[in-house]
Amino acid sequence: MTVARRIDGPGDLLILCDHASSAVPDDIDLGIAPDLLDKHIAVDIGAQPLSEALAERLSAPAILATVSRLVIDLHREPDHIGLIPTVSDGHAIPGNEGADRGDRIARFHGPYHAAIAAAIRASRPRLLLSIHSFTLRLETDRGPDRPWQVGILYNRDTRAARLAIDALRAAGIETGDNEPYSGRLLNATLNRHGEANGIPYLAVEVRNDLINNDAGVTHWAKIIADMVTDVRDRLAKGRAAAS
Repeated sequence: MTVARRIDGPGDLLILCDHASSAVPDDIDLGIAPDLLDKHIAVDIGAQPLSEALAERLSAPAILATVSRLVIDLHREPDHIGLIPTVSDGHAIPGNEGADRGDRIARFHGPYHAAIAAAIRASRPRLLLSIHSFTLRLETDRGPDRPWQVGILYNRDTRAARLAIDALRAAGIETGDNEPYSGRLLNATLNRHGEANGIPYLAVEVRNDLINNDAGVTHWAKIIADMVTDVRDRLAKGRAAAS
């Protein structure tokens, strides 16, 4: 199977969606009930249609993964303990016990990241936009619901993130600053393709109950597209002023 689906576009922005799909290849048996593939452990609910809507609004190319993160998590380093999960949010994934790590990296992880690298070489984007979604709370979490509507994640490069957080909060949106997950710990794709190449990036997490239907996707696509346009323009002004 092709592990990366490309949406073509003329813009100087590249959209990435690591967890766009719940698909499992026919020759891999995860040993789980089929309904688990509808859960967040298998796919970022709403992330695919949101990425597609953003690509259209922003006239931007996009790379969307086509394999479930229960097969291999494309947003992890190849040596990460959770790359091929045997347990996810309390659910056992018995088919991954004894999985051939090298084979899955060669089949899925390597080609996916090679596709992103090729797109960056071809289009030379000025900004990377990574789209994910998160749950109100994990099934294993007995604490309160997460309060954020959107989270902006980042590691060392804060150029775009600080602008985005300020813009979203100014619009009255409950925005997590490196929440609900810290980009200091979970930023594999953008560490590799953004920070390593000196390209500013935005890692955007949207709470999945807000984008689990067409109306929600349309609503949040406009909000995020407006924010991204503002960030992109301000970064460009900053580059021009510095030159």
